[in-house]
Amino acid sequence: MVKTIFIGDVQAGKYDGQEVELMGWVKRSRGSNKIRFVVLRDSTGVIQCVVKKDAIGDESFEQVKGALIESSIKITGMINADERADGGHEMVATSIVIVGSVNPEHPFPITESAMKAADGGETEFLLDNRHLYLRTSRMTAMLQMRSTVFGAIHNYFRDLDFTEYQAPNFVAGAVEGGSTLFEVPYFGKKVYLTQSWQLYAEAAMPALERLYTIAPSFRAEKSRTRRHLTEFWHAEMEVAWATNDEIMSHGEGVVRKIAGDLLENRSTELESIGRDLELVARYADSPYPRMRYDEAIETLQGMGVDVEWGQDLDYSKEKVLTQDFDVPHFLTHYPKIAKPFYHRVDPDEDKYVLCHDLLAPEGYGEIIGGGERTWSEAELLARLDEEGTDKAAYQFYIDTRSYGGVPHGGFGLGVDRVCSWLTGADHIREVIPFPRDSRRVSP
Repeated sequence: MVKTIFIGDVQAGKYDGQEVELMGWVKRSRGSNKIRFVVLRDSTGVIQCVVKKDAIGDESFEQVKGALIESSIKITGMINADERADGGHEMVATSIVIVGSVNPEHPFPITESAMKAADGGETEFLLDNRHLYLRTSRMTAMLQMRSTVFGAIHNYFRDLDFTEYQAPNFVAGAVEGGSTLFEVPYFGKKVYLTQSWQLYAEAAMPALERLYTIAPSFRAEKSRTRRHLTEFWHAEMEVAWATNDEIMSHGEGVVRKIAGDLLENRSTELESIGRDLELVARYADSPYPRMRYDEAIETLQGMGVDVEWGQDLDYSKEKVLTQDFDVPHFLTHYPKIAKPFYHRVDPDEDKYVLCHDLLAPEGYGEIIGGGERTWSEAELLARLDEEGTDKAAYQFYIDTRSYGGVPHGGFGLGVDRVCSWLTGADHIREVIPFPRDSRRVSP
């Protein structure tokens, strides 16, 4: 019985001289009335299949001639090593079955000319046809690397005995500011889509102590930059008894783990999209320096940037600050006036909070935000009063401090931003299957 295998196994040299069955989709096809050269693709690679009329018969050959790009087929044949072929191997077909044909009146729209027009990025045409664009080799590579990123995050935390924990997506209040909340009707009430898992993670912290999640978050941001989505994937963690320095160590650890796993498992995919592997290796191996907010402000002012002490740093300023960075840098100790109530005030310098952002080089900016939490009930109530925030929506959060509050901290990592940075993508939309931003909710 002929064995059905993946193309990647063929290209690994496991089946030289053997007859096997491949299943996949037509990537290209050319030839004459007697011989066709069909380039077949599956999720693991591509291979050229030599199809001769006298080997498969007239009827099957005519079907192969009519099989347009993205037709699905099953093909049986002998595997030969051939240095001239892509991947070093080719198949000589003995039989072919067309499984899913393509209507000649509606050929596959993602053509080479459409891809050239996009020039490695994405046009509106490709976004409109995202459900088909996913089949391209570039998007296949991106999605495979994305899967590796998710796996690296899970493995980092699970190897350290963190517990995975989920929080609700319907929430009553803001975490990152009311201006970016998505309001949702909810049985006659007004609720919002979550901006972060954090507040509900802090409720579980006294039970689990070390917990993490990977889940979607939602921000109603109208920003049209290469790094913003309205629905994005968030890797977040919370640890009891932890300091800001300890939280930063975990942030550095997980990012270096991601970079290392991409190098180890996806170097072929990285190279296929033109990524410099030496850069990724540097991000995996080099330590990440730390600088205080005050130093960053002085640096930016020295570079002629119009910025005042006390301002939060938006992307335009992060981009300037990081332009000479060789590796990610932590930015710590923001002013209290620039951060929300849940950031713990530095007991030694009360105009600062014990927080951090991790800024990626190459113009990608913030990929992690975190720090210590305001953990005593008295301090939390005072901070809410300072901001003039209604306490009612946060009563459950206040309760967590009323019953054995302890120092703790955590961070949120933008998974899509990390994918975009480490792959060198031109736009964050390239690394997520169906991107959502202020202009697009389809397909």
